[in-house]
Amino acid sequence: MDRLASLSSWPGALSAMNRRKVLAMTAAGAAALVASPRATWAQEKTGTSARIVIVGAGAGGLAVANRLAAALDGAKITLIDARKAHYFQPGLPLVGAGRQPVEYVLSATTDHVPASVELIEANVSAFDPESKSLETDSGQTVPYDYLVVATGLAQDAGAIEGFEAGLIGREGIGSVYLGPEAAVATWGLMSDFAGKGGRAVFARPATDIKCPAAPLRYTFFTEEHLRQQGTRDKAEIIYNSGTGSLIGMPALAERVGAFFDQRGIVVHYNRVLASVDPGRRIATFRTPDGTEEQEYDFLHIVPPMRAPDVVKNSALAWQEGDLAAGGWLEVNAGTFRHEHYPEVFGIGDIAGVPMAKTAGSVMAQVPVMVEQLLAQIAGREATLAFTRPESSLMTATGEQIANHWEEDITGFKAPYMKLIDGEA
Repeated sequence: MDRLASLSSWPGALSAMNRRKVLAMTAAGAAALVASPRATWAQEKTGTSARIVIVGAGAGGLAVANRLAAALDGAKITLIDARKAHYFQPGLPLVGAGRQPVEYVLSATTDHVPASVELIEANVSAFDPESKSLETDSGQTVPYDYLVVATGLAQDAGAIEGFEAGLIGREGIGSVYLGPEAAVATWGLMSDFAGKGGRAVFARPATDIKCPAAPLRYTFFTEEHLRQQGTRDKAEIIYNSGTGSLIGMPALAERVGAFFDQRGIVVHYNRVLASVDPGRRIATFRTPDGTEEQEYDFLHIVPPMRAPDVVKNSALAWQEGDLAAGGWLEVNAGTFRHEHYPEVFGIGDIAGVPMAKTAGSVMAQVPVMVEQLLAQIAGREATLAFTRPESSLMTATGEQIANHWEEDITGFKAPYMKLIDGEA
């Protein structure tokens, strides 16, 4: 674990997608997708000398790298990412709730990279799709015949006045979103809070976010811990949604809302965290009518999310429409191929498609994106195109959803690890 000792925050983020189109996938629903057809990658290898560059070694990038390495003979596959640690991000709320140790979410990136894939430990600083090349922050120019963009998101902590990642674990401020160290620090705060009670304030931004169920999960875990500590009657819990809903699926939002009401969790809608005063422990929210201050003893923040600057400021991003403001990668929702650069593909959170930003979504996207790329290399018709599955939580009650939130995460880990190792 020595090489994992120094952890950096996961670059997270999202944008202003059309929420009516967003599918909130769940771990249970995603697990069913593991049994989906393996497509061409599991068949006889295709010979090619193509240079394939994958940017990002998160779930999507690693899954694609493993599948392409298994499906192609002679290709030069390069994976670019500076991060040495890989995080099982769905598990961060469990770490932040004291239900799993930090090791539960950690592994080394190199443990998941196929031997035939070159790993460049650097960040990409610029894309040049016209010349089919990119630049790294170390000054290296990397040409490609095919490019897979799997950069993930950027978490924009700086958009909240008075807040920065260094505050996590101090002045009552926590966030399980900002990586393993932040989740551990947040657990320390939440545990202390549950020991004495007070006011817990939860803030979810108006932007789309990675794993939209996670803030709801963590609110429930906090409420449950208060009950276990016998201090629930000494605590007030306020959940502030930056939008007009708890989550982008109306039926699911209604059920979770009813359950929160049953548990005495106060929900405010259209409350966007604008600033934090750590010294006074006051969170200020923008509302449709102005601003509103909320005092807190424990504040859990989900930062606004968007595309990383390297994508947002490139020709690869959406230039118009609902997705342009967030800078998401312009890809076709059925093929994950770029609309203007056919040799460019996108996978995971960066993909500008009407789908939730979750590991379950990645699991659904990977077979399709890989098949589309393999078909293009082989000069044949692709056998798979993407259609959105329905969530398995659509018929569950709010209490059933909450009672299985931890099981959904722990049950998803094995399929997730198989995905990134190319075994599913």
